[in-house]
Amino acid sequence: MSDIKQWDVEDPKFWESEGKKIANRNLWISIPSLLCGFAVWLYWGIITIQMLNLGFPFAKSELFTLMAVAGLTGATLRIPSSFFIRLAGGRNTIVFTTALLMIPAIGTGIALQDKNTPLWVFQILALLSGFGGGNFASSMSNISFFFPKKQQGLALGLNAGLGNFGVTTMQILVPLVMTFGLFGGEPMELVNTSGTLIGKIPAGSDAWIHNAGFVWLLFLVPLALVGWWGMNNIKAPHVTPDLPNPVSSFSIITGMLLIGFLTAIFGLWLMLPEKVGGSGFGISKWIVLPIVIALTVFLLKLLPGQIKENLTRQYKIFDNKHTWVMSVIYTMTFGSFIGFAAAFGLSIKVIFGFQHIMVDGVMNHDTANPNGPSALMYAWMGPFIGALIRPVGGWISDKVGGALVTQICAVTMVGSAIGVAYYMQAAYASATPEEFFIPFLLLFLVLFAATGIGNGSTFRTISMVFNKEQAGPVLGWTSAVAAYGAFIIPKVLGEQIKATTPENALYGFAIFYAVCIVINWWFYLRKGAEFKNP
Repeated sequence: MSDIKQWDVEDPKFWESEGKKIANRNLWISIPSLLCGFAVWLYWGIITIQMLNLGFPFAKSELFTLMAVAGLTGATLRIPSSFFIRLAGGRNTIVFTTALLMIPAIGTGIALQDKNTPLWVFQILALLSGFGGGNFASSMSNISFFFPKKQQGLALGLNAGLGNFGVTTMQILVPLVMTFGLFGGEPMELVNTSGTLIGKIPAGSDAWIHNAGFVWLLFLVPLALVGWWGMNNIKAPHVTPDLPNPVSSFSIITGMLLIGFLTAIFGLWLMLPEKVGGSGFGISKWIVLPIVIALTVFLLKLLPGQIKENLTRQYKIFDNKHTWVMSVIYTMTFGSFIGFAAAFGLSIKVIFGFQHIMVDGVMNHDTANPNGPSALMYAWMGPFIGALIRPVGGWISDKVGGALVTQICAVTMVGSAIGVAYYMQAAYASATPEEFFIPFLLLFLVLFAATGIGNGSTFRTISMVFNKEQAGPVLGWTSAVAAYGAFIIPKVLGEQIKATTPENALYGFAIFYAVCIVINWWFYLRKGAEFKNP
């Protein structure tokens, strides 16, 4: 499609005559592209479950690191991605970043065909899966420029909410395609019981685990073509006034992504033990994450020429205190959603799929539980609810105000997190953990629903607090910070499961949610607040 030079969606006449049609077309191409990004980013949460079921020679803690690697990289790549639209144009960015997802998809399909593939290969592929995590920031920034403020709550909710369905789509589709030889290749025999949406699959059955990577090519190839012919770059002064040609745009994006990869790799090296390719220094994640974020921002600023000038202009968002306030609040909502989505399935497998029996005075957690629920049957439910309800959160917030809706969600999250922690503790100390599964599941679904509604309400607040030039970069930046939940939550859960106290992770998250209640009230709900209940 042609580039757009004039774009003023706040003018009702322009919006009704031509703006609405163009905006909706770009939105409905953006959504499935973002969906595939989420799917490729987070498919390690399902793949690792099947790797356990097939007897891949890796410890549970090592498999949790694959999700953490993908989570950290995807979140870090959102930092440069936040600024792509003003530098490279909307169509150029979405098409190129969607096409990049083919690299980890193909690599994962190849690596999973051999149980002897070393852990470092899977770590590299998990690192490359971060492409999908980064895409969210550029996608949301792009869509924010297409719609007037009064409709941004719903538009951003649809893009993010239906894009988030990539998690659910992946959690349903991947277990299904692993049951038959869709792309050929030799199957592997299940050592443990597996499952799909519709039921369990007994040990001894064949599984084509490599399909988990290859299946995404069926969507990514046509999406890249449709995006190229159907989307637009906006050359208006407040979006991309100095639009480069496509090759230059792709070069800019590649260079900025490489910086994100380098800082993410550096952060992982500082944290991880030597046996999984790290430094062995054991530096705390709470120290490493600020280092990674600050280093990424600093290195991007060193880029030469027009990129540096443009970034300097966009970096003005860091002078606004509300950028930092909304980063914390959105971490509560989206950070929780994406982190729990990454870790939910493997947590079900580890906590309820094994019996927890006292042997010679020591609690043993390695005996398979024949009555345990299939993680692959239930893992999709939480992300499904969170994604489905996100546009509703945006729509309600358009009516009554984003901050009020966020506050109600935060209170709900505190209560449900404490409840989940209680049943986690009970299950992880029981020889029959399945007795506690139903209340655990229901409370976790409530937690997912609250994060979904809160995702929509938080973006509504951002669209009201910031002007049209800053709103896009702020949407991208806050989503980048919040996306570290995809690293933190699997990492914390993995550590606490190893320490046999998984409930402590949820209690810690509940404390954070309580702090966010106070922050949200102070800045957006109290009498005299600068932006009261926007």
